[in-house]
Amino acid sequence: MIKFLRIRNLATIDDIQMDLSEGFSILTGETGAGKSIIIDSIRLVCGEKGSSDLVRTGRSEAAVEAIFSRPDTKEKKKALLPDDTDGHHVVQRSIAGDGSGKAYCDGVLVPVKKLKELAGNLVDIYGQNDHVFLLHLDSHLDYLDRFSGTVPLREETSHAAQSLRRLLRLKDEWKTRERERSQRLDYLEFQIKEIEKADLKPGEEEELRSQRNILKNAEKISTLVEQALDVSYAGEASLSVLVTKLEHALAELAAFDTAFTEMNETLSSVAIVVRELSDFLIKYKEKQDLTPEKLEAVEERLSFIEGLKRKYGSQIRDIQFYLENIKREHRELFEIQANLAVVETDIEKSFASYCSKTLALSEARQKAALVLEKLIEKEVSLLGMKKARFQIKIEASPVTAQDPDRVRDTGIDNVEFLISPNPGEELRPLRKIASGGELSRIMLAFKVIGKEKGGFKTLIFDEIDSGIGGKTAEFIAQKLKTLARTHQIICITHLPQIASFAVHHYKIEKTIENNRTFTTVKKLDFEERVEEIARLMSGSRVTSAALESARDMLHHNLQEEHRDRARP
Repeated sequence: MIKFLRIRNLATIDDIQMDLSEGFSILTGETGAGKSIIIDSIRLVCGEKGSSDLVRTGRSEAAVEAIFSRPDTKEKKKALLPDDTDGHHVVQRSIAGDGSGKAYCDGVLVPVKKLKELAGNLVDIYGQNDHVFLLHLDSHLDYLDRFSGTVPLREETSHAAQSLRRLLRLKDEWKTRERERSQRLDYLEFQIKEIEKADLKPGEEEELRSQRNILKNAEKISTLVEQALDVSYAGEASLSVLVTKLEHALAELAAFDTAFTEMNETLSSVAIVVRELSDFLIKYKEKQDLTPEKLEAVEERLSFIEGLKRKYGSQIRDIQFYLENIKREHRELFEIQANLAVVETDIEKSFASYCSKTLALSEARQKAALVLEKLIEKEVSLLGMKKARFQIKIEASPVTAQDPDRVRDTGIDNVEFLISPNPGEELRPLRKIASGGELSRIMLAFKVIGKEKGGFKTLIFDEIDSGIGGKTAEFIAQKLKTLARTHQIICITHLPQIASFAVHHYKIEKTIENNRTFTTVKKLDFEERVEEIARLMSGSRVTSAALESARDMLHHNLQEEHRDRARP
């Protein structure tokens, strides 16, 4: 339970402290006095999102501190935080003017989301618009799954559905490719033949460009080769003739002086070079096909390669890489039938798994629905709808492995709550026929089912009685009083019927001092409660009759509370 609450610099609150007790506590006050700010502060220490707009004008930081006490009974202890030393837990939350903030649990800095995780074990807060969930069919299904404990099975069903839809999409892709298969195969075969027939070689384009350069300069090259041959071999004064004459002369001189022998040997190497050069020039001249036809063939080859580059890649290596890819696609197209068969088998297995999980989920929902129907009827009966009938309509939607849209993460069931508020009326959709007062009572029934037997918590009701009155308000008050036997109940209300049932009464007031607004909280004694309940009954003009009626109402309800507590 919340034992202590301190709020500083939050909206219109400067600094207030509240000592809270077990049982049923009520918060009342004029509209706009700041009652909801109290609840907002509790939301903050429970890890809800905070805004810099909450920081009081002129202050740099807002802060909320709450002390949670551990109940005495063993069963109740299970609901709270573990590993405490003195039976208390201190939770603190601050929000700076720039939107940043900090959170502490028992003096240890923790992420804000950690407070949210812990809050599920400590506090439940119900707002005045919580009955809206009854108007949405998805909420009906979600509630039934939480009640039946099938959320884990529903998650497994969701994973199975996602896997099945993925396989169905893959099958569609293969089917589409199969329809395009024949045309695509013809196109790929044409491209493969065209590239393979080209017989491209790495470096071929560079070699062709070199040949083209030679062929374009064929006449000049031929003239230069002839000149070189004339100088080296063919001419009367060629190097070959002159070197031979020089060799003979040196050989004769060597007979007279051996020094010429070494020179003659050196000249022999020169003669070899001249002969090799002459041989190269002769062979080069003989092998060169420097005809215009040869140039035309080179130009055609280069043009053909350029055409392939425009279609398949900017370089020969890119064309070859493209060829590998289309060959692989060509193979895959031939394997489509085999791939489709594999996918079909996988779909059968996945569909069987999905159906198994959805059937198990549906059966669990059906069983839980029967239990929940009786519980809801019992609860709304205690809230004044004695003859109301409640039913959970569960319809299974057909599912096939051929339609991905029917493979739903939530399974095959469509769930809707039906109600007959009055005898003689047929069951109809709750979202269409229930009045505002009925919705409030039914919502309360949904919210509190299981709370009586659940672990001890603080249950906060923020004006859930909005739009109701008379007997309905008294029924809700009775239910809250019953819940207060096993939980700490904190309720904001404008109704005297509910206020008079509480054991503890806090009045929220707003005052203005020096042009600043201040929200204050005061715990009321008996006489002060009489005045406040009379105000709730008659408004700003409190009459003696209203005071007398308020006194009787409060006295009667408190006596009844004492009698209830005295019973074993």
